[in-house]
Amino acid sequence: MTVRRSRRLRDNLVAYLFLSAGLLCFALFSWYPIVRGLLLSFQQVTFAEPARWVGLGNFRRLFDDPLFATAWQNTGWFTLLALVFGFAAPFATAVVLNELRHGKAYLRLTVYLPVMLPPIVTMLLWRWFYDPGPGLFNSVLEVFHLPAQQWLESENLAMVSLVLVSTWANMGTTTLIYLAALGGVPGELYEAAELDGASIGQRLWHITVPRMRFILMITLLLQIIGTMQVFIEPFVLTGGGPDDATVTVLLLLYRYAFVYNDFGLASAMSTVLFLVLGLFAGVYLRLTRTRS
Repeated sequence: MTVRRSRRLRDNLVAYLFLSAGLLCFALFSWYPIVRGLLLSFQQVTFAEPARWVGLGNFRRLFDDPLFATAWQNTGWFTLLALVFGFAAPFATAVVLNELRHGKAYLRLTVYLPVMLPPIVTMLLWRWFYDPGPGLFNSVLEVFHLPAQQWLESENLAMVSLVLVSTWANMGTTTLIYLAALGGVPGELYEAAELDGASIGQRLWHITVPRMRFILMITLLLQIIGTMQVFIEPFVLTGGGPDDATVTVLLLLYRYAFVYNDFGLASAMSTVLFLVLGLFAGVYLRLTRTRS
């Protein structure tokens, strides 16, 4: 009995030693920055002089900033538009690709290709598309004798233009996830529904969607969390303009830290974002689990 217990302890000790390396890396690169950022949100930090404890002062200044509400409003608007375009487009693309019999592998590569491009390359490419002069989109409009548009300079079009860029650049990964999930749906269900006279829409609604419900819920959650942290599109393409119409939460956080050199205020902004996304994720998972 003693020999068996010592052997089990030795085996567990080896397992814990291997596990400790992963836990240490996770704690060092994940939890430590979170805790450190939380502490900085209660301090006045410029890294040019010693940090000074200010309590809730950073949060008061944050809520008094008019751009704070504007950034959240713009981020919410971007997230809503991204759900309209970015959530439906990958699912529709995956359904179409799944129905094809030839060239499926080539089309999968084509859909995933934008994900492999460096983000800055994608942004510069779309900046040329949106160029008000010789840009691709205005050239197409000119062919159809339609007026040219100020895609990134118009308050009404700037946010929609950013959403189109984000959707094109990121839909490849979600499309492949949906394709993998569609591969797990038994073909006999579609054959039986087709014999019963079900249309494509009915098969999609009564077979595909219920079978992919879990994947759809998870991707919806991840997409909302991801789009709420949008940064590179407004940073590169619009700089937050025109007239702060595309200032997002992370772009404002960047300004606090690297333009105004106020890292305490930036940390307070990141803490608020962390709490909002954490609360949303908790409520969302609770509601979806209850409905299930």
